[in-house]
Amino acid sequence: MSFSVLADHIATDSILTDEQVEQLAACSLGRPAGSYGSLYAEAGCRRAHGEPTAARSEGLGFGGEFAAGAVLIAEIAPARHRGRIMGFVASSYAVGWGLAVIAYFVIFSHAGPDAWRYLFILGILPAFALLFIRSNVKDSDASKENPRRAKEETAASMWSGLVALFRRDLRRTTLLTLLVGIGAQGGYFAIFTWLPSYLHKERGLTIVGTSGYLSVIIVGCFLGYASGGFLHDWIGRRKTYILFAVGGVVCVVAYTWIPEGANGLLLVLGVPLGMAACGLLAGSGVFFSELFPSRVRGVGVGVAHNFGRGVAASSIFGLKAAMGIGALGYILVIVGVLALPETRGRQIA
Repeated sequence: MSFSVLADHIATDSILTDEQVEQLAACSLGRPAGSYGSLYAEAGCRRAHGEPTAARSEGLGFGGEFAAGAVLIAEIAPARHRGRIMGFVASSYAVGWGLAVIAYFVIFSHAGPDAWRYLFILGILPAFALLFIRSNVKDSDASKENPRRAKEETAASMWSGLVALFRRDLRRTTLLTLLVGIGAQGGYFAIFTWLPSYLHKERGLTIVGTSGYLSVIIVGCFLGYASGGFLHDWIGRRKTYILFAVGGVVCVVAYTWIPEGANGLLLVLGVPLGMAACGLLAGSGVFFSELFPSRVRGVGVGVAHNFGRGVAASSIFGLKAAMGIGALGYILVIVGVLALPETRGRQIA
């Protein structure tokens, strides 16, 4: 959230650069940047070898990068195409995930007990690519006004945007977007953080054998991001959220009740499960950006998006309990979006 605060005081493209440097620093400590390598090295591996400082550093950079990038896209993209553009950009997340699974399969098949180290080191490559892409990123007109306004503010007011979120005019919007963020992010991370362990321990699959099942879910995620973006522009933000949230509840319940020995059904349900989870996240950046005014847009998006990630990360679930928490999260999404206004086509400045 600290990077989100800075995004409202300095240009968002500068924030993106700072976060990429942060990710590179995290990678030097053995943590993958911008990839899902750590997920497939397993949470137990991370705890066993100890990397809490690196994990926090990578999370700091990644969390801030989303907020700054989402605001930049929302402010630059035409209102009628804003959802699909964000969905297209978000779909690259699934592509990176898929590449991480391929790397996981290859490295863990041949590298022996140090495989997780090689996988972590490999994660540095996306951060270098981001630094190259960043050189061609231009800031939005709205964000260019923020540094000018910031010069008139004192250092003590640096966190005024965070305080403003809970004043009377924005308090309701802030609390409801927090609810949506907690539901969507909590549901996503509760499920997918534990999914490799669920497939391995509950379904008896080998560590390498889980890659095939995860690949199916990743395909679903890609389709969810892409289709979610188009649906946001076609039927609106609220209806899209509700559609994917309902689908998520159905898929999670069905996934956990598949009988033993019927692992083939996991493949069948993998695509809709991935679509539901990732389709919910496809429009979060633009929806939250459209709900908050320019002066607090960066911090508003950062708080709404990342607070949910923090709640999910700080919670400890059992394997099947995590799936239930995921379903509950999707119900929270429905409650939140029903109380928020429709923002499709809204002009923001």
